Amino acid sequence: MDPFDRIVIIFNPQSTGDAPRSAEQLRNELAHRLPAVPLELSPTQHAGHARELARDAAATGRPLLVSVSGDGGYNEVVDGVMQSGNDRAVCAVRAAGNANDHRRVTRERPLVDAIVAGDVRRIDLLRLTVGTEPAARIRYAHSYIGLGLTPVVAVDLEKGGKGSWKEILATVRAFSRFRPFPIRLEDGRRRSIDSLVFANIGEMAKYASLSEDGRPDDGRFEVITQRRTGKLRVLGTAVRAVTRGLGPQPSATHYGFTTLAPMPLQLDGELMELDADTPVAVDIAPGALATIF
Repeated sequence: MDPFDRIVIIFNPQSTGDAPRSAEQLRNELAHRLPAVPLELSPTQHAGHARELARDAAATGRPLLVSVSGDGGYNEVVDGVMQSGNDRAVCAVRAAGNANDHRRVTRERPLVDAIVAGDVRRIDLLRLTVGTEPAARIRYAHSYIGLGLTPVVAVDLEKGGKGSWKEILATVRAFSRFRPFPIRLEDGRRRSIDSLVFANIGEMAKYASLSEDGRPDDGRFEVITQRRTGKLRVLGTAVRAVTRGLGPQPSATHYGFTTLAPMPLQLDGELMELDADTPVAVDIAPGALATIF
């Protein structure tokens, strides 16, 4: 039996990159190599639409949903598939954006070859819970969840591009406007944090190496923490992340805290605003996502 009963290709037709052309090319290649499998191009119409399209498409059967996008677009598709509750749905990403960390780190062969081979595997996801029941919001991330300086620097690096001077300027720009943020841990201790990243893979924003041993299928996530230490040390850590890497990091399956001030949070580059006094939990969802590399 074929691993997929249909293939749905989700892309943003207004993308500033090559997503529309890449999606059409992917459909043509798959139509040639898998002529018996139904194919559908599914363009998004507004922000967040990829999540809705993925949720609806994944609701029944054994679909393969391919996101032609960067990490943020793929985040929406993965989150939509998880909302569908169908564990037979499979996800994949064809890189077509500024940040393609997940595809770059997990890639083993060309995507069309992987789809034709149909070698489905399961990887972990990060599950973010914001608030408490019954009003809690749950979101999933395939690569990282971040608060503080490191995600801000990573986003600026993507805007600035590669090159030593551009990397330094991006780091300094983010550093100059950053302020530490306060949280309260589940045991009651308070912390002033410069950077807090929960990573399912070892890299982000092409150049920042967060952990030497992070893998998306080991049942754990790495916790990269920098408490408030003074601006020079914060700057040194940020530069090290985009040059040499941060080395081995502790891992966990759960991390909980409460925000003590409003702050932004990023899931695979997608921004979410958190209010003050909001309970937040990050948990590993082992083997939650069926995918192909």
